[in-house]
Amino acid sequence: MDTIFAEATPPGRGGVSVIRLSGPKARAALESLAGPITTPRMASLRALRDGEDLIDRALVIWFEEGRSFTGEETAELHLHGAPVIANRLSQALLARGLRRAEAGEFTKRAFLNGRMDLAEAEGLADLLSAETEAQRKLAMRATEGELGRKADELRAKLIRAGALIEASIDFADEEVPEEVPDEALDLIGAVRDDIRQLLASYPATERLRQGYEVAIVGPPNAGKSTLLNRIGQREIALVSEIAGTTRDILELHTDLRGLPVTFLDTAGLRESSDPVEAMGVARALQRAEQADLRIHLSVDGAYAETEGDITVRSKADLQQGDGIAVSGLTGEGVAELLNLVYDRLRVKAADSGLVGHRRQAEALQRALAALDIDSSMAPEFLAEALRQAAQALAMMVGRVGAEDYLDEIFSSFCIGK
Repeated sequence: MDTIFAEATPPGRGGVSVIRLSGPKARAALESLAGPITTPRMASLRALRDGEDLIDRALVIWFEEGRSFTGEETAELHLHGAPVIANRLSQALLARGLRRAEAGEFTKRAFLNGRMDLAEAEGLADLLSAETEAQRKLAMRATEGELGRKADELRAKLIRAGALIEASIDFADEEVPEEVPDEALDLIGAVRDDIRQLLASYPATERLRQGYEVAIVGPPNAGKSTLLNRIGQREIALVSEIAGTTRDILELHTDLRGLPVTFLDTAGLRESSDPVEAMGVARALQRAEQADLRIHLSVDGAYAETEGDITVRSKADLQQGDGIAVSGLTGEGVAELLNLVYDRLRVKAADSGLVGHRRQAEALQRALAALDIDSSMAPEFLAEALRQAAQALAMMVGRVGAEDYLDEIFSSFCIGK
């Protein structure tokens, strides 16, 4: 396997630039630049020299094989953060036979070397892209291997059930305790129940991972764009007294008390002879229907509300009335509206679990389909069904059959991770 290197910190000028090395030539390359390595996990200030040229004085951290992130011999070089220094060191490493790492290659090697399972790698990708506290907590559960441990627990039950069934096959002519088949079926039933619970939490987990959408809908000039600008505390949408100003969907990405929320400003809902405005209205209706929550704005009380959505009276600074009222212009009622949005979405987030990727859910569905069995089936068919279910669980965490997913998963990582 090649020895790779990459700058792990963002490109550009900064206080420190970190370059990582991993692979069989890492030690030789490091010692040719910094001198002999005598202590495992050594961290020391070293002069980095390419021949007679002093490249920089850097903090050097060394990890032995089996004790690093990738599982290989690994080094980290903490340089001063001028791009010219990192570029000069990169040239020295290329001259020593190392190559630049591809996106996600360090994490891919960690997976291939058994340092993490595939679900943990997906969790790490989620952690790197997390924007809110809720997303961070969700990703941390995945990086800690909770899903892998759950899969191992379920597979252990299936293996136990399979062993009991195999015993009934191998010793069919001998005395076998009558409770053996019942215990096996009880184990299978328990695994089925656990898989159903994991799958039931998948939609909520996926939405939390990707973020929630809240559509602001209503007739023209109901104050939708003004409300969006007030929530974002900046001018995002063009505000005009002319009806039909908003024709496309404008998005505001926010962190609402740790929840990732995108507010959508949509075209005013009305019949229009203008084909462009009509397209905007059609898009608004479609996007609003797909959103997790809708805020219905109205001035005269005429609106169509979907059950569970939020209805508010807009332009509270201009007129009085009953019910929840907001003014995007003055900010009246906006804090209360955001509190209500948070409460609604928090309920959805509470249903999240361990399974947040479609690949994982599909593997669980295959396992559940394989376990669609009953006690009337022949023991040979039961045993085969258990093997298929156990294999599907192993595939979920990358124990087997992960090759088809590797490029797709690790290409989403940044260079140096």
